[in-house]
Amino acid sequence: MVARVVIAAPGSGHGKTTVATGLMAALRDRGTAVSGHKVGPDFIDPSYHAMATGRPARNLDPFLQGEHRVVPLLQHGSSGADVAVVEGVMGLFDGALGTDGYASTAHVARLIDAPVVLVVDASAASRSVAALVLGFARYDPDLELAGVILNKLGSQRHEDEIRGALAPTGIPVLGALRRSDDIHAPSRHLGLVPAGERETDARELLPKLADWISGGVDLDAVMGVARGARPLTAEPWSPGPVHSGPRAVVAAAAGEAFTFRYTETVELLAAHGVDVVDFDPLRDEALPPECAGMYFGGGFPEAHLERLSANEPLRIAIGDALAGGMPAVAECAGLLYLCRELDGLPMVGALDATARMTRRGALGYRTATAASDNLLAAEGDPARGHEFHRTVVEPRAGATAAWRWNGESEGFASPTLHASYLHVHWAGHPELARTFADAVHRRAAR
Repeated sequence: MVARVVIAAPGSGHGKTTVATGLMAALRDRGTAVSGHKVGPDFIDPSYHAMATGRPARNLDPFLQGEHRVVPLLQHGSSGADVAVVEGVMGLFDGALGTDGYASTAHVARLIDAPVVLVVDASAASRSVAALVLGFARYDPDLELAGVILNKLGSQRHEDEIRGALAPTGIPVLGALRRSDDIHAPSRHLGLVPAGERETDARELLPKLADWISGGVDLDAVMGVARGARPLTAEPWSPGPVHSGPRAVVAAAAGEAFTFRYTETVELLAAHGVDVVDFDPLRDEALPPECAGMYFGGGFPEAHLERLSANEPLRIAIGDALAGGMPAVAECAGLLYLCRELDGLPMVGALDATARMTRRGALGYRTATAASDNLLAAEGDPARGHEFHRTVVEPRAGATAAWRWNGESEGFASPTLHASYLHVHWAGHPELARTFADAVHRRAAR
């Protein structure tokens, strides 16, 4: 039995990340083992969840993973926890564009049969909050709206006015939080700054978050809501039987510039006999010894350009390894890092392309097919992924693309390299992990 609760909001900006993370930290402070989960493809919010819970970050996304895997992934990720706290995405009913709320918070809440707690920014309203909450409660009769947490209240009188308006609706107020200047996480062009880039500040913020939540939220009532969720019957997801042969090493970019990586990617590679060893492109001047493959995940290389470029010994080592046929996967930030230059500063130079920041962003789910036979896939193989960046890559003519979607070709691919803007959740496409692991083992055997 997994006690579970979904923390949602009417829209972005109501404070659900702050409340969800603070709730995780406050429950953990009471000795409760908490598993943190994020609806959707986002990497940034889960970085705070991991810090608050002390457990790996997890995502739940029916588009990327398949509807049938969402409950098994929840079961897997929350194994050994007393409660799973699931933070929603955008507004409660906002999903992939052009669909009836597919991959929305409500969709995931229905899939995992979990009660929903709505976080509402009440800073600019009073009695109208009751009408808003009542509308959300009635919009989808298959969804259980189990309570509301009022956020950014100005005074006791403000709180009393809203509580009075909510009383006839029968929807309980589980928390009332005052505005606090101490509760703040910095943002930039793609959202919050990841916890891995401000680890000291983030760790100092957590006790403040926990105290803020403990002082304004009825934690016992929230746990009561979570324990009221019905039992789940699906078997937990598994990355597969553990590889029994020789093990190999993949060097994975990490540190402040490369903070994005799905937890299940590492678990799948481990099951296929590949150990992921981190290295920091900002500090390390050599790849980890004995590595037979490389993985470059997402992050913000554009925020660390000068230091990445200045680490010439590592750039040369990576370029030499790629030129020598070492298998490598690069997603988004990794793609930028492997280009000749980013915003005019030298990068690795393994890809005959330049990259630069732009004012317009690219954001959304993508349904892609492999553009050619390559390291990860055979031509025509399908994949679902997510694109989220504010850069553009300009390749030289004649480059072999990695993916095609919407009639366009994107990325770079060869028998030993796959570099693309597309973030693919490998739990939804476990064959990618197996294919990459096989290539790494072949390299290690040589």
